[in-house]
Amino acid sequence: MMREDLSEAGRLREENAELRARVAALEKALAERSSGRAPDGTALDGAASNGAASNGAASNGAASNGAASNGAASNGAASNGAALDAAASAGDHAALDGLPTEVPAVIYWRPDGTVTHWNDGAERLFGWSAREALGRRLADLVAADPVSPAAVRAFDSPRAESRFAAASSEARTREGHALLCRWTYAVLRDDRGDAREIAAIVDDTGDQRRRERTVHGRYQMLLQLVDNARSFIFVKDIAGRYVFANRAYAQAQPVEKHVVELIGRDDREALFPGIAEVLAAKEQEVMTGGRVMQFEEALQTVNGQLHYFTVKFPIHDERGQPIGLGGIVTEITSLRRAEAERAALQEEIIATQQAALRELSTPLIPLADGVVAMPLVGTIDTGRAAQIMETLLSGISSQGAHTAILDITGVRAVDTHVADALTRTARAAQLLGTRVVLTGVRPEVAQTLVTLGVDLSGITTLSTLQSGIANALRHARR
Repeated sequence: MMREDLSEAGRLREENAELRARVAALEKALAERSSGRAPDGTALDGAASNGAASNGAASNGAASNGAASNGAASNGAASNGAALDAAASAGDHAALDGLPTEVPAVIYWRPDGTVTHWNDGAERLFGWSAREALGRRLADLVAADPVSPAAVRAFDSPRAESRFAAASSEARTREGHALLCRWTYAVLRDDRGDAREIAAIVDDTGDQRRRERTVHGRYQMLLQLVDNARSFIFVKDIAGRYVFANRAYAQAQPVEKHVVELIGRDDREALFPGIAEVLAAKEQEVMTGGRVMQFEEALQTVNGQLHYFTVKFPIHDERGQPIGLGGIVTEITSLRRAEAERAALQEEIIATQQAALRELSTPLIPLADGVVAMPLVGTIDTGRAAQIMETLLSGISSQGAHTAILDITGVRAVDTHVADALTRTARAAQLLGTRVVLTGVRPEVAQTLVTLGVDLSGITTLSTLQSGIANALRHARR
């Protein structure tokens, strides 16, 4: 959902000041804890040391759910980008080391173990340059074969879903130093579905301080990413309770909330009355189907009907089991209202054009005092026949016409329908005391009228409009 009105600058400055103070306290606690002077249990420590967060921060969407769920407190404290500002202003280099300033080690290798990609992060971690590593077997470089053939076969996630699996193993650097590594990997397949490469993000998990800094840095990066989004982003557990929400979502509640106030609550406690039941049915469909769903929603709230474009998806653990539901929702109310206004304007334009065309198709021309003429061109259908009668009778009445000329020179064809329309119009004009002259009657038209048995008694018929005008003027002088 896109929040349509941005927060005032003054309120943001006050919020940032509070967040900076909170971040400074958290960074101090981290430094003390790392040196052994503080007991475990601060908000920052809880967010960094949880196993679920360590597993998921590497970029697995499922595992990042865990990080978000136990890091709700630090989400509110540092999710708007204040962490970077506070750390830089305080000169806390240890805190900056924890932020994702370096690209992690990324390695690709074929199922036979041949390395095909080795970035500078891998060079920093293992000591081998890309030139030395490419084309060699991974096991010869790092003394590890982290992903077994069975694991490769078991990884059947479609590429479009961007899922990862994880494995841990001991490894060695070029100098022979032992490392405990976590390999967060995906299997890339060719068009036939055969495994082409294994691609992995590699982290050194043996150094606890480095591991915590890495996890915390990636966590902060993800928080800042989603918290500065204008769309509403959230994660729920299987029971429908929020384990994560970004700032835009919290601010869009009926009563604006801090993100931490949503954690542990469900939609019955968080949203406008009556909406929870509507959302629950769609989310159950997402979880049952086990796939991403995109759809538009129109919800009736106290602020009127709001329109949203919604993407909802199940969140899975590393075994592929559903553990929750994620949502990205963008408000499109302004777009839909603009479209409705445009459609209404288009209908108005069409109606105006049709009215103009009707006027052009049934022109009533005053020729002299008491004489009017209506030249007809094209096809006469039911709607146009009614318009001809209405226009002619209205003109006769307003101008006091004693003679009305109907010219059918331009009428494409005269059939029963056209003949009936003309005679009914003439009879109606006669009831107003007006003499009707029918002009443009070509020989073939006259033959058709006779064949159809049209009763033209009381109607003067002439071959041309010119003769009809002359006849009407002579009648007027009498």
